[in-house]
Amino acid sequence: MKKIISGISIFCAVVISAQESIQFQDLPYKDIIAKAKKEKKLVFIDAYASWCGPCKMMEKNVFTQKAVGDYFNTNFINARFDMEKGEGRDIASKFGVRSYPTYLFLNGEGELVSRNSGYMEEGIFVAMAQDINSQGGKGGSLKDRFAKGEKDPAFLINVMKLNSDSDYEFAKKASERYFENKKNTEELTKDEIGLLLYFLKSMEDSNYKTFASRKAEIIKFLPEETYKEFDAQLKLAKIAEQSIDDKNQKINDEHFLKAAEPLVGKQVATTKLNQTKLSYYERNANFPEYEKAALDYYKNSEGFNPEELLRAAWVFADHVKTPSSLKKATEWAEKSVMRGENSENTYILSKLYFLTGNKEVAQNYAEMSRNLAARSGKDSKLAEELLKQIK
Repeated sequence: MKKIISGISIFCAVVISAQESIQFQDLPYKDIIAKAKKEKKLVFIDAYASWCGPCKMMEKNVFTQKAVGDYFNTNFINARFDMEKGEGRDIASKFGVRSYPTYLFLNGEGELVSRNSGYMEEGIFVAMAQDINSQGGKGGSLKDRFAKGEKDPAFLINVMKLNSDSDYEFAKKASERYFENKKNTEELTKDEIGLLLYFLKSMEDSNYKTFASRKAEIIKFLPEETYKEFDAQLKLAKIAEQSIDDKNQKINDEHFLKAAEPLVGKQVATTKLNQTKLSYYERNANFPEYEKAALDYYKNSEGFNPEELLRAAWVFADHVKTPSSLKKATEWAEKSVMRGENSENTYILSKLYFLTGNKEVAQNYAEMSRNLAARSGKDSKLAEELLKQIK
């Protein structure tokens, strides 16, 4: 009888504990957002990874606390997604989740209202949620508020920070409005300069006026030489744009170098030219020109990041037929694999070995790619198809 009572007590304790914890909705992402919109609440998403220690500590020590459960269950639609599985991958990509745990707060439009990360004690975690809930759900959609002309500096900075990964163009427009309304009597802070430079990509951007006119303030935090280099890169981007012959889908090397060399010198100008050619020719599927530009640019491959070389190797594997070029691409892929094997670089290396006639080694790397993909929960379809071709 005592055992029965004890068992009932344990069962009741578990039930009560579960009721006190955050109640996470087991629904698809789109249904979570729809429910939040209908109930006029914010969404709280615990963005975690299965191997993450702090994530497990939050789940065990914080999400189970009554004060936490009471507040989150009353005020939010709560959901949890593993960022490395299923829908979690799309969410991680959409909102730029790169560390765990990350806490995403979204409105009923699916817009990011706030994000935080890391292990937090119960009191801090609830205080954070209270602050976000008191501000984030008010005033409607961020884009609606922006479209109505809101100029509040705190609002615009929030839009910039929250959308820099997920909706860069929206964040950039917010930065332009922010700096257009920044009074010349108010000096730029270090953080503001960081935001200005992050959203400045061209001389045509309205932010360039701020960058040029407030040089004296910027170089208080940034070495003048760095300022000049940044300015030169913006001007090179303009020269690159002017050097594009869209009719023939080619870059006018002579025009580019003539304008760029006096500005930055021959070496830097040549590097920028090759980078421009690689980007333009890949984008326009002009792979014969891409092949020539890549072979020239990566001639001395030791000075390049293996992942950059791997990208070029993948383009070669898919679109280049010249045997000598494929052998060079194989060397590029090998550098990435030597740094660390993953399902992507072993697949590319396998394909290049296959294309250059080394079927035995190609099969080994294709099998490795398939196994690595399976272990990490990734799609192994490409490796499996390649194995069929090899065999």
